[in-house]
Amino acid sequence: MLPQAKRAAVSFVPQQRGGVMEFFKKTLDPIIALAAIAVLDIFMFLIMGAWTVGGGETMMTGLIAKGMIGDELERLPFWSIVFPVHGDYWKIYISLGMLFGAFVGAVLSKEFYLRVPRHLSEWLLITIGGLLMGFGIRLAYICNVSTFFGLMPEMNMGGYLAMSGILAGAWVGSLIYKKLLEAE
Repeated sequence: MLPQAKRAAVSFVPQQRGGVMEFFKKTLDPIIALAAIAVLDIFMFLIMGAWTVGGGETMMTGLIAKGMIGDELERLPFWSIVFPVHGDYWKIYISLGMLFGAFVGAVLSKEFYLRVPRHLSEWLLITIGGLLMGFGIRLAYICNVSTFFGLMPEMNMGGYLAMSGILAGAWVGSLIYKKLLEAE
């Protein structure tokens, strides 16, 4: 084998071994990623309707609450009239599939780790942020994913208003978090 061909063969082997990990480490070209999302969104909308994530988490919360307090949960109008609890709600599986896919991608790219906030201020921000997100989801009766992939492509003004609020909230939240980090 020629020395040049030998080098090429040697350098090809590590790329083959790390192929899966390299795939998950690379950032997709935004145009290719958006085109793939648009095509998948069309098929999902045709088959199942708008993609939402918040409903799955809400139903999982209802199932956990029903497991803990039983039929007492149905005394609350939200769980008996607005969002009756049942385990065959299909959006649960979208949420679990998204979580599983993110976990597998992070593990294969060797970027998975558990991070526990060290300061009380971080726990406070996480709690307040989570409550505000949950409150916003229940007020809008839709989540950010559904807003972005469902309402905005449909040219729905509510989607654009919601996304403007989400961006403004993320910007204000990042400024608050930055100030807290600088204060430490």
